[in-house]
Amino acid sequence: MTIVTIAQVLWSVSALGLIILVLLHSPKGDGLGGLGGQAQLFTSSKSAEITLNRLTWMLTIFFLALTVVLSAGWLELATNPQQIPQ
Repeated sequence: MTIVTIAQVLWSVSALGLIILVLLHSPKGDGLGGLGGQAQLFTSSKSAEITLNRLTWMLTIFFLALTVVLSAGWLELATNPQQIPQ
């Protein structure tokens, strides 16, 4: 198993985890009902929601970093430097 394959598996797992974390979030707005002043703008945050937000952001950063590394092909160049375009 090459490092590129491991990175692709991690990328896929992080994408699936990110989908699950986003679906676990509670809705924050009231949609168009918020225009009439019915929505609360400032609510108290629970520790579970804060933890969920932090996990989502960390996984998003990890996912985006892996996306850049995989799409740029930097791992292929690190494992086989003779492929450098000239």
